[in-house]
Amino acid sequence: MKITHTNNRRLGAILWLLSIQYYVMQLVVATFWAKDSGYSWTKNTISDLANTHCGRYGGRLVCSPQHTIMNFSFIILGITMVGGSYFLRKELAASQAYRLGLAFTAIAGVGTILVGLFPENTISTLHIIGAALPFTVGNLGMVVLGTCLRQQPILLRGYSILSGIVGLTALVLFITNTYLGIGIGGMERFVGYPLTIWMIVFGSYLLLIDRFVTTQV
Repeated sequence: MKITHTNNRRLGAILWLLSIQYYVMQLVVATFWAKDSGYSWTKNTISDLANTHCGRYGGRLVCSPQHTIMNFSFIILGITMVGGSYFLRKELAASQAYRLGLAFTAIAGVGTILVGLFPENTISTLHIIGAALPFTVGNLGMVVLGTCLRQQPILLRGYSILSGIVGLTALVLFITNTYLGIGIGGMERFVGYPLTIWMIVFGSYLLLIDRFVTTQV
């Protein structure tokens, strides 16, 4: 059996799989949160972990001593999103729809880099624009890819579409301040987490497929 474009697929999958660091860093940074305020996974936003000053922000008490780590994590996440999309485009983009979906995930990565470069308490306009890209374009990208991955298992395609729908639906609730009892931080995670979790799942799947195919050669 002849294997083509394997290196591109593996590299893209590995880069997306590195999104795991984003969750690890949140746990680490939250651990160092000032004890007098205490980080809340429901009352505080993800960006609060990267806020560079201690005090009130958006009505919330914010004090994240290790904010530099979180901002660096955002930037690394964005780079791996863009890089993974680029290499997977070389492997998977057999149609305009594939190219569009992966372009969306790359654009989401650019936005994530902006979030890391401009914490919420600095140039807020650029921070908001950065966050809006993965929240909107990134979630839409999963829906597009889910409808186009005809050669992938139906469960993976359905999961892709569902993830995008969950993220977009949560976004509507988030911007209308409808938090359904889980707070601003909880609802924001329903907006932002589906994309990064999906990249981890999809990257893992591609690596497993490559390993299976290689053992059959």
